[in-house]
Amino acid sequence: MLTVIAITIGLFFAINIGASGAAASMGIAYGAGVVKKRLALLLCSIAVFLGAWLGGGEVVKTIGSGIVPSSTFTVPVALIVLASAALSLFLANIFGIPLSTSEVAVGSVVGAGIVYQSVFASKLVWIMFFWLLTPFTAFFIAIGASFLLENKRLKGWMNARKAVPFLSVLVVFMGLFEAFSAGMNNVANAVGPLVGANILAVGSGIFWGGLFVAAGALLLGQRVLETNGKKITTLRLEEGCVISGTGATIVTVASVFGIPVPLTQITTSSIIGMGFAKHGKAVLKKDIVVQLLTVWIVSPVLSMVLSYTLIQLIIEHNFYPIIAMVGVLISVFGVLSLMKRQKPAVAVQQQAAKE
Repeated sequence: MLTVIAITIGLFFAINIGASGAAASMGIAYGAGVVKKRLALLLCSIAVFLGAWLGGGEVVKTIGSGIVPSSTFTVPVALIVLASAALSLFLANIFGIPLSTSEVAVGSVVGAGIVYQSVFASKLVWIMFFWLLTPFTAFFIAIGASFLLENKRLKGWMNARKAVPFLSVLVVFMGLFEAFSAGMNNVANAVGPLVGANILAVGSGIFWGGLFVAAGALLLGQRVLETNGKKITTLRLEEGCVISGTGATIVTVASVFGIPVPLTQITTSSIIGMGFAKHGKAVLKKDIVVQLLTVWIVSPVLSMVLSYTLIQLIIEHNFYPIIAMVGVLISVFGVLSLMKRQKPAVAVQQQAAKE
């Protein structure tokens, strides 16, 4: 019974990954009017499945046995790890916080590893290093590409009518490449714990995980595609090609080495890099930087805490760590509440001093 529930949660998680993350990969092509919505989603779902099937194995192994030993994953632990990741995304959606599925999945696995003191620290540090490195790499590549696109000869050719068909085909290809890379990297988030618990073999996990991620993109990706397409229609086709191509290349390379990385943050960093090349420091608004840092920190920590708490309560029947955690939360919210109250008081004092 627990096995069936764990598989169900894993595949449901896969559907949501397809609906939210993978579907966005064709946003540039759709937003530019190169492909229709249904065709964009169909092409995306095919590319996602092929990415998972042909290249998803290494990341699945990392999630299933590279961060903690596979012996950590009993069926109940795998179920809780997947449920924690799914619940983290659900809570984030309610509060409007964009989370990375890769970071959420890794955080849940680490939470289980902390309970049983079985985390491979060196591998985890390596993954976190990639989380920092990849967005910065995407940012600087986008800046370099943006300056290259401003070359007078190249710009003149791209503005010519004969360039439009070529760029249209290229932007669709780059969207498919991005969807392919998402399949390679993100399917592991849903099926890695199932493989670690020997509920599914690597091949079966990749096949079914890829199939359900593809189904999520095809059946539930309309809204994400619409939103993503509308947000980026101000980008030129050639800029869209750079953004998709940069994200896809970085994620593909990371997938070959079995490293789960945040595609959304990589893409966002590329867009910011484009903006920086055009408008300078003005684009580096404080709220954008803070949001990226918040996502990077909150994604794994939220799912890690949930996973750790649920395993302690349900499997280990250990309530003492939970009491300590509740105390920490009360203290944190208390400090935040005092800080909020203090701000108006300081403002009043400053106003009185001016008068």
